[in-house]
Amino acid sequence: MDPASDEELATASTECAFVRICRAGQVPDGYVRRFYAETEHGQMELAVARLDGKAYATSNYCTHLDCLLSSGKLQDDGIRCSCHNSVFDLETGEPIQPPATEAIRTYPVREEEGQVLVGLSQRDVLEGGPRRRKPPSV
Repeated sequence: MDPASDEELATASTECAFVRICRAGQVPDGYVRRFYAETEHGQMELAVARLDGKAYATSNYCTHLDCLLSSGKLQDDGIRCSCHNSVFDLETGEPIQPPATEAIRTYPVREEEGQVLVGLSQRDVLEGGPRRRKPPSV
């Protein structure tokens, strides 16, 4: 999938639709897992975590060097990247421990009837799916 053009992003809807990601039991407390959201706008890769009983959804790639956050660990204050130990707040996505300086994306989560649902917009999918990669440096 080619990256979205500036025009596509400018006209993309920001209205969220909640999509089923997994069963609630697939993300035990204290764990983070990788899932793929299937939306009408395409596929999107997410890190879904559960900390202190609450489910969270974030982009799955660290903003420092693009490592998988779903390979990281949860700690009291957020999700820690396994590559260089950057830590991100699960609510806001803000980096709370370097070396990362740029926030990760966070998405609204609902749990209904034993399912984890994540709110994603067309713009979210264009910006983040199916696998966000940084463009090569020029």
